[in-house]
Amino acid sequence: MERNEALSTTRVARAASCSAQQVRDLEAAGVIPRAERAPNGYRRFTQVHVDAIRAYRLLAAAVGPTTARDTMRDLAADPADAALARIGSLHVDLALDRERTLLALEAVGAIREEPRDDDAELDAMTITQLAEALGVRPSTLRYWELEGLVRPTRRGRLGARSYPADAVREARIVSALRTSGRSIPATARVMADLRDHGGVDALHTVLAAHLEDVARRTEHLLRAGTSLVELRAALTGR
Repeated sequence: MERNEALSTTRVARAASCSAQQVRDLEAAGVIPRAERAPNGYRRFTQVHVDAIRAYRLLAAAVGPTTARDTMRDLAADPADAALARIGSLHVDLALDRERTLLALEAVGAIREEPRDDDAELDAMTITQLAEALGVRPSTLRYWELEGLVRPTRRGRLGARSYPADAVREARIVSALRTSGRSIPATARVMADLRDHGGVDALHTVLAAHLEDVARRTEHLLRAGTSLVELRAALTGR
């Protein structure tokens, strides 16, 4: 197939392993260049459009469709240094995600090694003590409680918060999840699963699976990076 050979929507879809409707949708969204129109009104695509769809799909697998769409739209419009910097920043984001997940796995590993003491009174901590131990503010613990992530008990006439052993353990797990970059809703889902199905070992499984997912996405991004550089050269005529 010649690079400048005119291709129908169907041929582009077949070459890019997608549907004809997806080709039209990506063109309408500005993810791939606008196709020229033949005198009869039919779209005339080229190999560049096939390459753009392939690059987009790799990029979407790496960073999600929204970021992939934005990156593809700006690929040819941005100056060369800005376009390359944007692609580089995607690698940085994934590297940071990996680093956060490794730190969370390390924290969970430490939690797994801690002896479990069922004497709640022995290990109970105040909100100030626990905040200092975790390196967060007391207001953060109150927010986590509001979102159902941690469950302190209340003591005394004023209802002061007290964190027994189980609550301390849950707070440490929440801290590990938040360090790994998990959102509050995602953390809440994990905590609910931990309470229902398996404790810290289940969390370790979740984080290990996420680490594998980051590796997979990084591979897709590396493949997309080369395609994007070549695609930008074709789009800008350089």
